[in-house]
Amino acid sequence: MCQVHGKTVDKETRCEHYHSPLDVIAIKFACCNQFYPCYKCHEETAGHEAKVWPKDHFNEKAILCGVCKTTLSINQYMDTDHCPDCKAAFNPGCQLHHHLYFEPIRRDCL
Repeated sequence: MCQVHGKTVDKETRCEHYHSPLDVIAIKFACCNQFYPCYKCHEETAGHEAKVWPKDHFNEKAILCGVCKTTLSINQYMDTDHCPDCKAAFNPGCQLHHHLYFEPIRRDCL
């Protein structure tokens, strides 16, 4: 089972910063290979600067569903709004923070 670091407030990986019913993922940070519920938790507790996942590592299983504990690749996470295993809905607002975790993809060039 993956340990989630940071300021978690429940077993589904919600934290003191983001704790809506949809805030149920943790992200493994590229800089330390540790799961955190959000960038703020990492910023406040990791003791080092965050690094984003490069595009060529988007097949890395770096997303943890806090509900069923399934790990998803970054590509899987970016292509869905729910867990493929337990169907728990993910917060679509997290897309506003993708640039803090993942190297940006220019989808307008596809």
